[in-house]
Amino acid sequence: MKDTPIVSVIVDIDGDGSVIKMASRTPSTVQEEKPTKPSRFTCPDCGAHKDVQILQTGDIVCAKCGLVVSERQIDPGPEWRAFTADEKRARTRTGSPIRYTSSDKGLSTLIGWQNKDRSGKNFSPERRAAITRMRKWQIRSRVHSSVDRNLSQANSEINRLISQLGLKDGVKELAAMLYRKLIVKRLVRSRSIDALAAASIYAALRLRKIPRSLKEIAKHSHLNYKVIGRYYRLLVRKLNLKMPVPDPMNYVPKFITKLNLPGAMQAKVLDVLQDAKDYGGLITGRDPRGLAAGAIYIASILTDNRVTQREIAYATGVTEVTVRNRYKELVRELEIAPL
Repeated sequence: MKDTPIVSVIVDIDGDGSVIKMASRTPSTVQEEKPTKPSRFTCPDCGAHKDVQILQTGDIVCAKCGLVVSERQIDPGPEWRAFTADEKRARTRTGSPIRYTSSDKGLSTLIGWQNKDRSGKNFSPERRAAITRMRKWQIRSRVHSSVDRNLSQANSEINRLISQLGLKDGVKELAAMLYRKLIVKRLVRSRSIDALAAASIYAALRLRKIPRSLKEIAKHSHLNYKVIGRYYRLLVRKLNLKMPVPDPMNYVPKFITKLNLPGAMQAKVLDVLQDAKDYGGLITGRDPRGLAAGAIYIASILTDNRVTQREIAYATGVTEVTVRNRYKELVRELEIAPL
């Protein structure tokens, strides 16, 4: 770390004690400071809780009295510098993070498909044949046990469903991790791999509070949603997962977009659902999609953006009877003016 002598330190402090500006008088250098959070730091001289770290020298200076509390802090970063993304990639000494969607977590080696050496020259025919045989056995050795084959098949199904549903990589990694936990507990034997993979995705969606239903997952799978639900309950019970209660407010933006309703109506729907949550007893034990559908129907009347119950039921995936029942409950319990 570069050590630059400091002749004097100038600190400007706002009325509330926060640092506005800090500079050091050096021959032709002005150093910037990095204010840290109000933390456990306490100045041994004045007892203040405001500290300033000078980036270039690593000194920690009290922002109130100017006492240098600590100097030449250890830099946890790399010893090299990089000015472009290519330089950073070339100089880094770590690989990609662990990926649960790979049967070996991405830690195995892989023989490339380019039949060239490091200088770019093509292999001779004999060398190419030898590399081909090595590549074939290397691929076979990666999936050699029944557990690896099970993981490989499950990860392929998880990747396919995630792609069909348009979900992010975070959900995919969480679903793969939940499936691995089932394998560790030896709960996958004599059970459907595709059903457990779909149940893991649904559990990951619930943990991430992403509004997707079992029917949406079953739409892209060859299984019935009741089968996926049964495996999901098995997964939650065996892994002792504490699933968050689904919030109907998470479904509102999706349904509003499906129905092509104005954004101002969304705020009214959220207000109705918030009143239902504050009331208590209206949210627990009910399908969040049905509650969202009933609130949308109420908001459509209050904001004069008329939508039929059939259109709402089709967009939310519930029946018209459910929309009507939730609508009547919300109007009666929340004492909404006659519509």
